[in-house]
Amino acid sequence: MSRFVRVIQIVQPIVLVALPVIMLLWAWLKLPNAALVTSACACAALVPFFVGFEKSRRRARDLMPVVVLTALAVAGRLVFAPVPAIKPIVALVVMGGLCFGKDNGFMIGALAMLVSNVFFGQGPWTPWQMFSMGLVGYLAGVMGRHGWLTRRWSIAAFGASIALLYGFILDTWTIVGFVSNANTASVLTTYAAGLVNNVASAMGTVAFLVPIAHTWPRMFGRIKKRYQIG
Repeated sequence: MSRFVRVIQIVQPIVLVALPVIMLLWAWLKLPNAALVTSACACAALVPFFVGFEKSRRRARDLMPVVVLTALAVAGRLVFAPVPAIKPIVALVVMGGLCFGKDNGFMIGALAMLVSNVFFGQGPWTPWQMFSMGLVGYLAGVMGRHGWLTRRWSIAAFGASIALLYGFILDTWTIVGFVSNANTASVLTTYAAGLVNNVASAMGTVAFLVPIAHTWPRMFGRIKKRYQIG
């Protein structure tokens, strides 16, 4: 691993923490153009992950998990488009991070939102969706690396929690970027409006994760061993 890649990997967790802090500070100070500036910051926050991934000198076979799981996540989001809030995308990104590591997990999540928004619509929300879904895969990779996601119940609990966190981040960005003169009432109203969808998303994520929580890690483990995927 080159020194540049090591530096990038140090920067990545800092960026994951710094971006939400910047968003909240912008809201606290009531600075103008919040939607535009925070979206630009989200774009900048994606750079270390994409650059680190590109510079990591991966073989073609190492890219296949990202390609396949991204395609599955996009297809899942499209197929379940008629069902409000309930999508398999979070479950698939969690599996990607858990089975193939935090870097792959982030890329699967970020690319899945970027590609699927070709159909659902691109906009200032896209960088935040990419960042937030990338965070889902990244944290799944971190948890998996430390052996904290080995049982079905722990994977399901993590999936539900991370789905709620994803929704909370996007609801917070909505408040910061689009709620004029935000006060306690408007903030609570926005969170309450998103709560039903967020809870439904969490429940849907659990429903998708439970059947695959044991079989997919074993299946992907065999694939990684057979084809020497790092």
